[in-house]
Amino acid sequence: MRSHKQKNKPTNNSGQIRIIGGKFRSRKLKVHDVEGLRPTTDRVKETVFNWLMPYTSNANVLDCFAGSGGLGFEALSRYADKVTFIELDATAHRQIAENINVLKAENTTLKHGNSLEVLPKLADKFDLVFIDPPFRKNLAEKTCHLLADNNLLNNDAVVYLEVEKELVNLNFPDGWQILKEKNFGQVTSYLLATK
Repeated sequence: MRSHKQKNKPTNNSGQIRIIGGKFRSRKLKVHDVEGLRPTTDRVKETVFNWLMPYTSNANVLDCFAGSGGLGFEALSRYADKVTFIELDATAHRQIAENINVLKAENTTLKHGNSLEVLPKLADKFDLVFIDPPFRKNLAEKTCHLLADNNLLNNDAVVYLEVEKELVNLNFPDGWQILKEKNFGQVTSYLLATK
C-alpha cells in the first residue's frame, strides 16, 4: 500500500478504504494522505483475496509495510486468527490504531518502526505475510530474505508480494515458488509458496 499521487484528493488530507469481504464487509475506514501511501485498490484486493481464500481463515498474519492497514484488515475480516501490523510512518501508524479501535479488533498487534529492523525481533511465526513496500527502495527482496533467515514462517506459509512492474528477476529465498502472478497497471502481484 504505497506510492502514486491521486488527483482530486480530499481537502482534509484523508480518505477511506473499504473492506470488500467477510465479517466487516462494506465497512469504510479512514486513511490519511501520507506521502508514498498507495492503498491497494478494491480490484486488486478482490483478486488477491480470491488467491488467498484457502490461506486466510485461522491464519497468523503479518502485514509488513501496513500503510493504511487495508490488507491486514481485509484478512481480519476473513477470519484470520491474528494480524500483526508494522508501519514506519507515525501518521499512518496512528490511523491504523484508530481503525483497530473502530473495528474493536482485539486480535491485533501494531508495531511502529522500520520493518527491516522489526522483523528480526519478532517472536511469532506466521502463516500469511503481506509485503507491499514503498516502491523503488529495494525493500521487497530484503524483506523476503529476512522472513526466511529469521525463521518467521510456519510450514506451508504463503507470502503476498506487491512490487513495481519494472522490478523483474526477483531473487527469492531458496525453495520459494511463485504460485500466482498478475500485472495490475504499474503493479505486479505475486503469491509465493515459501517451502
